[in-house]
Amino acid sequence: MSRSFIVILLAVLVYVGWSSFFVLEEGEQAIVVRLGDPKKTYKAPGLRFKAPFFDSVTVMEKRVLSSDTPQDEYITLDKKKLVADPISRWRIVEPLLFYQNVTDELGAKERLDDIVKSELREAIAKRDFGSIIGSKREDLVQEVISRARPQLRLLGIGLVDVRIKRADLPREVQESVFQRMRAERDRIAKRYRSEGLAEAQKIQAEADKQRSILLAEAYEKAQKLRGEGDAESIAIYAQAYEKDAAFYDFTRSLEAYEKLVDENTQLVLSTDNALLKHISE
Repeated sequence: MSRSFIVILLAVLVYVGWSSFFVLEEGEQAIVVRLGDPKKTYKAPGLRFKAPFFDSVTVMEKRVLSSDTPQDEYITLDKKKLVADPISRWRIVEPLLFYQNVTDELGAKERLDDIVKSELREAIAKRDFGSIIGSKREDLVQEVISRARPQLRLLGIGLVDVRIKRADLPREVQESVFQRMRAERDRIAKRYRSEGLAEAQKIQAEADKQRSILLAEAYEKAQKLRGEGDAESIAIYAQAYEKDAAFYDFTRSLEAYEKLVDENTQLVLSTDNALLKHISE
């Protein structure tokens, strides 16, 4: 037996031995297919055996996967168009069913998207536009999940969750809706401004009224105080006059001289003028 033959034989044996085993990592599961016929399913990680040359291994994910469904138009119960793009989270729960029905992840996403879109279309058709845009969207997605989950289970797929990333009007009608919204906001703003102006005028009128009342009361009080002061002044003058009429007359004349005469004043008076009474004496 030649040396080269031995080397070739050893290489073949190594290859056969190497191809007889495969390793499943954590988070993986696999199906062993023999000539196109699935033979065995492995879900736990570890070293696994397969027949060389005849068996092939299809490895699948055990982790949660996602499918971002392209957006599409839907019709609501009140006959309005709605654009929505759902996203689904799923995992492979039955590798054999999965392989037999959809083969791989690409085929699974196509079937899953078709089922989710179909159930979403039916669920949206039962609801008004406002309830879908508003706070009742959770009821919508729960209905889609409950109806799609049994169908996907037959394909070996476990549907974890469905969410709608965006639910909006089609682009061609958004502008008209926004214009109506702006007009409505402008109308409300004008009403608020009108109400504010009326309230401001009311407050201004009340302030002017209070101002007039306060001024009138202040004027009345001032006049009263002035009258009381004048009366008291007259009483003091009268008392002073009664005590010494001549002296009082003299001081009053001096006050008059002080107010009438200064260094630039020239007076031409007759000798019997009352102002000269004290001077002539």
